[in-house]
Formats: sequence, C-alpha cells, structure tokens
Amino acid sequence: MKDWNGYEISGTDATGLEHLERAAAQLRCYIEDPVASVEKAIAANPGSVMSHILHAWMHLLATDATAFPVARKSYERAMGLPANERERAHLRAIGLVLGNRWHAAGRVLEDLAVEWPLDSIALQAGHQIDFFIGDSRMLRDRIARALPHWSPSMPGYHALLGMHAFGLEESGQYEPAEAQGRRAVEIEPRDAWAQHAVAHVYEMQGRRREGIAWMRDNEAGWVPENFFAVHNWWHVAVFYLGLDETDRALELFDTRVGPPALTVIDLVDASALLWRLELAGVDVGDRWQSVADRWMPHAAAGNYAFNDLHAMMAFVRTDRRDAIEQVLAAQERALAADDDNAMFTRDVGSATTRAILAIAEGKPAEAVELLRDVRNRAHRFGGSHAQRDLIDQTLIAAASRAGLDRLARALCDERLAARTEPHVRWLAAIAAGRQAERLVA
Repeated sequence: MKDWNGYEISGTDATGLEHLERAAAQLRCYIEDPVASVEKAIAANPGSVMSHILHAWMHLLATDATAFPVARKSYERAMGLPANERERAHLRAIGLVLGNRWHAAGRVLEDLAVEWPLDSIALQAGHQIDFFIGDSRMLRDRIARALPHWSPSMPGYHALLGMHAFGLEESGQYEPAEAQGRRAVEIEPRDAWAQHAVAHVYEMQGRRREGIAWMRDNEAGWVPENFFAVHNWWHVAVFYLGLDETDRALELFDTRVGPPALTVIDLVDASALLWRLELAGVDVGDRWQSVADRWMPHAAAGNYAFNDLHAMMAFVRTDRRDAIEQVLAAQERALAADDDNAMFTRDVGSATTRAILAIAEGKPAEAVELLRDVRNRAHRFGGSHAQRDLIDQTLIAAASRAGLDRLARALCDERLAARTEPHVRWLAAIAAGRQAERLVA
C-alpha cells in the first residue's frame, strides 16, 4: 500500500491508511486526538509498521519520561514486523531517542528526509528534535531542504511553511519568518505551530500589541480542540507582561495556562509564567501549589534538563524539600550517564537549576555566578529564544538582589540595546538603580 506521496507503507490496507493519514494530519496541526486515530490504524492493521512508528513518536516528542514506556512498546512491536528501508530508518531514530541520543536521532532523520523529502512525519519529528537540542540552524535548514519537493496542493504543505517559519525566526530572520508563518495560517487556520511561529517573531521584535492582535484574531483556529493551545496562550500572557499589563497575564494563567496544564510541556509554561509574574512584582498567592503538585510525578525523571529547571521553580516556591532533592539527585544521575541529557545537564541544566535554588535560599550572588557562566550557551539545552529569555531576566533580578547594581544596570542596558521594547517597570527600576517591588522573594 502506498500513501499520498507514493511511499510504501508496510502491512497497511486502505482502512488503516485512512486512519494513519488522519492521525498525521491532526499531529501537524496539534488538533483533536491523533493518538486515538493512530490507535485505530493499529487496530485495523496490527502489522502496520508506520502506525506503530507514529504512535511511538507521539509519546517521545512530549519529553515526558512517563510516556517513554509506551513509546518503547510501540517500538518493540514495530521491530518485530517486516519493514522497508524508510521505516527502518524511523525505527533507528526512535531507538536512539529512547536511549537519550537526540543528536544522533536527528541525524538519522536528516538523512531520511534527504532520501524521502515528502515524509512529513520524519520532518516533523526531526524539527521537534532540533528544538529540543537547541539547533536553530537545523530548525530552519532541515525544512528548507525539503520545501522544493513540496507544492501547495500537497496535504500538509502548510506544516512545512509553519516549521520553516519557526526555523527562520530562531535564526533571526524575522521578516521572512513572519511572511512564511502567515502564509501557512492562511492555508490552514488550525495550524497552531505556524500561529506560534509568528508569535515568536513579534516577541523577539517587541511588537507586543501586534502579537496580541495576531493571536486573538485567529482564536477560532488555534484554540478549539488544540493540545498546543496552552503554549500559545502562554505567548499571549508574555505579550501582556511585556506591556506591564500584569493583571491580564495573571488572568490568562488562571483561565488558560495554569488549570489545563497536564503535559510536561504545559507544566513548563505554567512554571515559566508564574516565575515571570513574580519577577514583575506580582503576588501570585498560592498558585504555585497546584503547579508543584502536577510536577511531583516528574521530580525524579532526570531525562531532560530543560524540564528540571522548570520543575525546580515550582518546588522552591512551595518549599518542597524532598522534591528539590529528587531533582538534584536526578541531575547527578544524568551527569553520570553517557547520553545527550548528560551534556544538556552539564552544559546548562545543572547550573540554571541550582541558580533557582540559590535564589530561593537567599543566595542571589551565587545565582548570578551560575547564570553568568551558562547564559551564552543556554541554547544547548533546548527551548526557544523566547523561553530562554527567562534566564536573562532571572540574572538581572539576582544581580539586583545581590547588590550588584552596576552589573544589573549594565544587563538592563544590554537588553534595551538588543530588543526593541520599552523597559517594563521592574527592569526600569533596576536600570535607574532601584530594586523592583518584588524579585522572586
């Protein structure tokens, strides 16, 4: 059986292929329930290697250690089935991710897409891996290589444009990124990734009113039945924070970011938003408690350093000593391993996580030293420029609390020169030589 682009799909009939294609289309937009769709494909054709492959990718690309056993079962089932060369390449990449070999998996998917450039699953999985390892060039170029083989009439063309838009933005090419992302959303208004790529452009350029309008004007596209909506609402909240409209940002935490946060990716957004709100002087009350509750099953995971940082925020703000020790112990185990997360943790994750703890323990000067050592290489543990900006904001706050006024003001001046944004109130206070009202006390 061949799929829409003429690639062989082993062990699949027309019914199974229909479910498989639907699952892939849902995943491209982050809508509805692609897991249920791919499970229907598996039920129709238990011997469909590509269905097991897609099921595994769906559970791997959430960076949730609790989902890895599900992915491993799908991988093991697929390994026992007849497969073609393209499918075996997918399986090699999945096996590498299961072993925390993210860079090697990305290379396998890179070679796969060179050979089969219409494989949208390989392109999307590779793009996500590039994001998790902080490789902005491959975020752009992996998709740029494939685009000449695609045309607007092909299913999923919008997703190629959206992924390319995000890669362009992370590479600092804001004008073409915005144009590419807007074109993707025009083709498919439900493409939440393309929607978010343009939001990143507005954030990096300080065009916050335009960013809010961009997101609000297409809520009907990216909000309903969209499991990427929490992150997009996070972007809206960050736009409001950049405009000093903290009440609106807090309202979005209460209604859109905090309560629905269930996946690890959602929890990262919840922690990051509360931390930024507190940097801005907002009393968030007991909101950290529910976020910390949901982080608890992941405290000892130690599989992705970017997650450890955000879990630590919730645990220090709720004084959960046992959970704090679990995160630190998990990072020690990670450092002793021979895999990519050891590098993520060694290069950036351990220092940033310990800096958050140092701030909570009233040691801002220690936090300053930890953050200054790693902020210029923070991309090595993944995330976007917008997400990693939290490190710079925290450094400014820590410098101010440590009484390092000249450094704090220099960092504010640096920020103002690099970003076309007004100084929000707490940054303006530091720039003027005063402490802001509340810097994560």
